[in-house]
Amino acid sequence: MSTPPTHSNDVSKTGAERPADRVVSEIDALESHEKALQSPSNSPITPRFTSAHDAFWSGVRDARGAPAMVLFAGMVGFGAMGRTNGFDLWFTTATSFLMFALPGQIVMLEMILVGASSLTIALATTLTATRFVTMTATLFPMLHERDRNKALYAKVHLLAMTAWAVSLKEFQTIEPKHRLSYFVGLGILCWLISVPGTIVGFLIAGSVPMPITLGLIFINPLFFLLTFTEIKVSGYRLAILLGSIAGPICYVLDRDTSLLTAGLIGGTLAYWIDRRWIRRYDRKVSS
Repeated sequence: MSTPPTHSNDVSKTGAERPADRVVSEIDALESHEKALQSPSNSPITPRFTSAHDAFWSGVRDARGAPAMVLFAGMVGFGAMGRTNGFDLWFTTATSFLMFALPGQIVMLEMILVGASSLTIALATTLTATRFVTMTATLFPMLHERDRNKALYAKVHLLAMTAWAVSLKEFQTIEPKHRLSYFVGLGILCWLISVPGTIVGFLIAGSVPMPITLGLIFINPLFFLLTFTEIKVSGYRLAILLGSIAGPICYVLDRDTSLLTAGLIGGTLAYWIDRRWIRRYDRKVSS
């Protein structure tokens, strides 16, 4: 990845005025991204928080709005789904507390209903969780070096689509040393709100029409997509567009594997187009 020019007239500009900052934000390589974030010449970040405590509660405040409400609605739909299919309150709620991964929770319930073996259920839910690998890989290099320790194994449980999308957007305006505190505040409220959401959904099951129940579940991924489009990275938006086009086509060909296939095709094409044309254009502009 090319380095932004360091002429005096460029140094005086803010990050929003330099085209090369977009290249940095796309994480061309984790090492290059990490260096760019820590470089004073490429970090026009105004201090946003005075302490880790301040960053933590700011994350909580940001979560109590749309992120928590959307996640709560999704868990209400899941709780109703659990009761409708014959699962008890404790089991349904425990999946939200221990797994905190709505797609994986739904897959697990469906696999149990069809009588799948424990090994098959474990493999299926693990496959739905592979998205967390890329989420972790993109957020990890944005954290301060002192925060990259074994404690992250516990804090990664707070990672979800909602918290990840919001963090990826907000981290651009937060100093690296306060990013983990902000993420924990954001993620912990989203995690804790999932439990009462599941309980409420379980208790009101039967009084809400099934189409509305299923609609509540899909609010979460919809919010994720809308949040993700706010990130000014062409490659990400292109992946969403190509995946949306490939989705219906793959569903017609084979509905059982359509979601996985559409994601693979859309993401791969977007990555290839981004590397071959978009980033080359940005390098020419920044040189």
